[in-house]
Amino acid sequence: MAAIGTARPPVPSRPLMTFARRNALWGYLLIAPVILTLFALIAYPLGFAVWIAFTDRVVGLPGEWVGLRNFRYLIDWSSFTRAVTNTLTLVIVTGLAKLVLGLGLALIVNEQLRGRGFFRAVLLLPWAMPAFVVFLTWRVLFQPLGGGLNLLITEAGLMPFFEWVGIARTGYIDWLGERALALPSVIVATIWRGFPFWFIVLLAALQGIPGDLYEAAKLDGASRIRRFLDVTLPSIRNSIFIVVLMSSIWTANSFENIWILTQGGPSDATMILPVLSYFGLQNQRLGEAAAVSVAILPALLLMVIVTTRLIEDDE
Repeated sequence: MAAIGTARPPVPSRPLMTFARRNALWGYLLIAPVILTLFALIAYPLGFAVWIAFTDRVVGLPGEWVGLRNFRYLIDWSSFTRAVTNTLTLVIVTGLAKLVLGLGLALIVNEQLRGRGFFRAVLLLPWAMPAFVVFLTWRVLFQPLGGGLNLLITEAGLMPFFEWVGIARTGYIDWLGERALALPSVIVATIWRGFPFWFIVLLAALQGIPGDLYEAAKLDGASRIRRFLDVTLPSIRNSIFIVVLMSSIWTANSFENIWILTQGGPSDATMILPVLSYFGLQNQRLGEAAAVSVAILPALLLMVIVTTRLIEDDE
């Protein structure tokens, strides 16, 4: 037994927080502004929109929970069915055309050509111009009376041919007013606006391919087509996947191309989901407008998941 009055050795005090925990806490504090910003700008608006899609909310009233009633209404709504078809057509057709056009021009400009820097700058102009200006210009070109395309066809002496096949009326073609021509005309304008993005991304991917691969393929006797299939495509495959994903999302959510050119007409011939949702907002029926916007989310989410898996499997 220790003697009375003998001092005990001091017990070492344990730190309130270990070094690892302090580092972890400091890391969380550093990323907290980013997390809060993402929540405020992405998570909250998205969650709020999804919640509104399941209510009968209108402007000025909070609305009540109605479950899937808005979505059942959309399924039976002919304008929604037409909008889904037009959106898919716009995404698929413009995507394929922009891939062919962008990749073809990238392959050409990637060659050692004189003045290729000038051609790169010129090809980027449609993407550099504001979308509002681009589609207003195309609207002027598509004008039935005095439009650039009709004047060009008339000067070339081809208007009688278009009248004979039933496309043109007496002396002009109503590109945006005819149901059969409206969506193809919008597709042409959308392709012209969007292909430079594909071009510049694929050109950057082509320039990142080591020249040794082409030299080895030449030594093996591979033709130009075989070099393209065995060297070029595998090397830029991930870039193609990413561009397809981003372009498809942008096109599916596009608004100014349809609104400036046709506003969804004639008779829903060019109606797409974002424009249909906007009309719902104009009618102050927020629940149905949100349901239209939310209806496209599963398709876009599936596209993101599939593209991500393809890139991961390739790597």
